[in-house]
Order: sequence, then C-alpha cells, then structure tokens
Amino acid sequence: MDYEEIDYLRSNHPAWALVRSQNVALVMSFLGRVFIDRNIADMPAGELASELDDELYALNQRLGEERFPKSAIEYLDDWAAPERSWLRKFYASGSDEARYDISPAVEKALMWVGDLRGREFIGTESRLNTIFDLLRQMVLGAEEDPERHLTDLRRRREDLDREIARAEQGEVVRLDSVAQRDRFQQFSRMARELLADFRQVEENFRRIDRDLRTQIAGWTGSKGNLLEEAIGNRKSVAESDQGRSFQAFYDLLLSHQRQAELTDLIDRLQGIEEIGELDDRLTHVHFDWIDACERTQATVRVLSEQLRRFLDDQVWLENRRVFDLLRGIEAKALSVRNDPASAPAMELDEPAPTVILPMERPLHHCSADISLDPSEVTAGSEDFDSSALVGQMFIDRAQLARSVRRALGSGDQVDLEEVLSASPLRQGLAELIGYLSLDETGVSVVFDGEHRDHVSWRTEQEGMERVADLPGVSFVRDGTE
Repeated sequence: MDYEEIDYLRSNHPAWALVRSQNVALVMSFLGRVFIDRNIADMPAGELASELDDELYALNQRLGEERFPKSAIEYLDDWAAPERSWLRKFYASGSDEARYDISPAVEKALMWVGDLRGREFIGTESRLNTIFDLLRQMVLGAEEDPERHLTDLRRRREDLDREIARAEQGEVVRLDSVAQRDRFQQFSRMARELLADFRQVEENFRRIDRDLRTQIAGWTGSKGNLLEEAIGNRKSVAESDQGRSFQAFYDLLLSHQRQAELTDLIDRLQGIEEIGELDDRLTHVHFDWIDACERTQATVRVLSEQLRRFLDDQVWLENRRVFDLLRGIEAKALSVRNDPASAPAMELDEPAPTVILPMERPLHHCSADISLDPSEVTAGSEDFDSSALVGQMFIDRAQLARSVRRALGSGDQVDLEEVLSASPLRQGLAELIGYLSLDETGVSVVFDGEHRDHVSWRTEQEGMERVADLPGVSFVRDGTE
C-alpha cells in the first residue's frame, strides 16, 4: 500500500474513524456484545435504545455522571450518521419503527483490537498444514493431464492405506496437547472471520444495488434497453466470483450430510481434554453460519423486490408521459373542431376496429345423461310399423333451461321472443311446448293474456314456415334458488 491509499483510508474508512473516536470503548463493547456475540442481524430502535440506556446508566454510575451525557437515542443516531456509518439505520417493509444493524467496519475494528491482546500460545503448524492442503487442491484442480492426476490420487491412497494398516494393528497416532491447541486456535479464528465475512457480503450486495439504482434513475434510453441492462447486472451479481463462491458455500452448508458431520465433530470436540471448555458460540457456530447465509439470501431477495418496484415506478413515469402526449393530441383536435378546413385529413376504412374476444365464443356443452331401464328386454313381434321409431323426437329440457338462464343474465325477467332470438327453435312445435311447460327451480313461466306473441319456425321436411299465435310469455325469477 502506498502513502495516498493509506492516507485516504485514515480519512474515510469507518473502522479507522471508530478506532480514533473518543467513545471507541463504548461503541465496540456494546455493539460487539449485542450484535456479534448474539449473532443478531438487526434490532428495533426501541429495544436497542433500551439496552444502551442500561449500559450508559451502569457506566455513568461507575465512571461519573458526566462521562456519557447524551441519551441513548442520540448516541445511536450519532453512530448511524453518514460520516461514521458504524450502524445501518433502515425501515423494514410494513413497519414505521427504525431498525439498526452493525456495519462490517465495526467487525473489522473488533477483530483488529482483539488481535492486539497478547496470546500465550501462537500455533503455526496447523496453518502450514492448511497451506499445503490449499496448494494441493489448487494444483490438482488445475491439472489437465490425466496421468499426473492419477499419480497424485494413487499417492494419497497409499498414504491412507498405510494409515489404515497401522490402525488395524492397534497403532493410533493421537495429536498432543500442543497440536490440539494449535488447530483449535485456527478453527476458532476462521469460524469467527467467516461470520464477519457474511456481513461484508451483504454490504457488497447493497452497494451493487445502489449503483444499479443510480444508473436506472439517470437512464435516458428506451425501456427495453433499461430492462435488459438491469437484468444483465443482476445476473452478473449472481455469476460474479463473490456470488458463485457464496452460492457454493451455501449449497455445501445446506447438505444434510455436511450438517450431520459438523454437528458430530463439534460434539466430539467438546470431549477433548487438551482443549478445555469451548466458547459457547463455537458449540453452535455451524448453525450461526446457516442463519447468516439465510440473512444474506433474504437481503438479496428484498433488494430484488425493491428493484422490481423501482422499475415499475420508472415504467409508470414513462406511461404518464404517453398519457400527456395523448391529452395534447386531444386538445389539438378540439381546437380545430370549429375549423375543419385547417385540420389535417385522412381516410379510414372503418371508424373502429372489429374486435372478437376469445371469451365471447360459446363454451362446450355436455350432452345430457340419459338413464336406461335396466330391466330385462323381451323379444317383440317382427311385423310392426317401424316409422314410429324413426319419427321420435327428444326435447332436452336442461338445454332449454340453460338458454333461458343465459338470456336472463343478471336480470329478473326476459320475454320468450328474446330467448328465441338468441336460441332459435330447431325442433319446431315440440321445442316451443317445452319452453311453455318449463319447470325449472328459480324460474317461473308467466302468461300475459292481454298481449300476443307470434313465434315462427321452419320445418325441415316440408321447408315451410309455421307461425304460432300465443299469449305473451315471460320467464321470471321467483326467488326459490
């Protein structure tokens, strides 16, 4: 790092400003205990202010009444100010109460201050082994030669075979107390650093979202190009190195086999005497990882929903501009109404387009079920007139009732003529008599002797038009449905 970069971080980085602040001990001890030790993502302003008020009271009683003169709310607002950014203040959807979340800068400062404490034991062997494991994974993962890949795998298998042979003979190599403490120290540090990294990942996603919103707010191109740019940027976030690494970690951690293995290993870790009593956070650190992953995923989902609403607002503004243009056209048309000669003229084939909607087509009607007499059929005489069988006619009363209800619609009364105009007679007088004798629940047939109706139909055999003169017929809802 050069001079300019270090000077810029000293003047602008929130973690550096926290270390230099007068109340650094209060900020780091309180926020670390509330958010880091409890692994809490955010807290309501009232609850956080209540805890800080108790903390301030206890400190003022011990250090003097004037040590921290401001109220808890004033301190929280001061810590969440843009020039400090030690807390992130926001409002959740559907709530009017502010919420606070610790920033990644405070976690960085806490880790740095924690490293300042002297350690009686500093392990190096485990870190060297970790370096060797990482190098093997990288080199083996980049190897394209199958023979070299097989050679490395066979060497590892030989090492495992020798270790298995020694175990079968009763020779078990246990790590001594120094090696156990060395590895536990590295495990503890990496576990806490991993939790801190999740909050930094959330902050990076929010920064990318802010940059995208800034781009959308100043967009001057078309709506299609805007959507293409927005979707492309969101996809690039998911396919970035950070996004792909986080998704791989999330998928690996959600594996049932991995969770069971982690739980078993941590439970067995508590029984190792050389390590002693574990920190309470380390006994369930893998569950804290899962909670942190879920919060990060939830943050991405919330940002996506907010971005969608932001895009909808932009589209609404563009549609409003279209409406303003249409109103301008209408105003110009009204201005030339009294002087048609000055208006531009053009010929139209039709004043309005012909629109046929799909839902205007009639739906499929199932044929009525006919129940047959299941009694035994007896043989009859062969010498009979079969013309009566051919001339039979079936009137579907259910279909007639549907025609009447369709003509009624939402009204209370409909005339026979209106029903027949929508559903003409196809079976002549027999179908007309079916209408007159209709017995349907909720619908009554009413005859008006003072008026006369003339119903006509054409016969299929003779091709003649027949007319029936009958009293006025109406179908009325009787309210029995």
